[in-house]
Amino acid sequence: MEFENLIAYQKAYNNAMSIFEISKSFPTVEKYAVTDQIRRSSRSVCANIAEAYRKRRYPKHFISKLTDADGENSETAVWIRFALDCNYIKKEHFDSIYSETLEIGKLINYMINNPNKFGCGI
Repeated sequence: MEFENLIAYQKAYNNAMSIFEISKSFPTVEKYAVTDQIRRSSRSVCANIAEAYRKRRYPKHFISKLTDADGENSETAVWIRFALDCNYIKKEHFDSIYSETLEIGKLINYMINNPNKFGCGI
């Protein structure tokens, strides 16, 4: 299995792409603040999951990278809330993206708590 087949990766990737599309409409003044930060953190979730999977031979590295992914996912949730509160996105877009970040967090934490189910330590 490749990291692209992990449900957590797929959901994180799709969420990052949704954020990319919606952030195109953010004000230009936010280019180096909210826009860049939310794009970076959402993409970092995927990258950290991929890196964790490649390091699964070493359980501590696997868990460490997944912990990084979880942190980036939480950061994404904060930035999407800023986007809502600054009126850059509609409530329904917020609800969709935010609920996806919650689901991604649960999947990442499942991986952290069950590394053996992901070939960790082989």
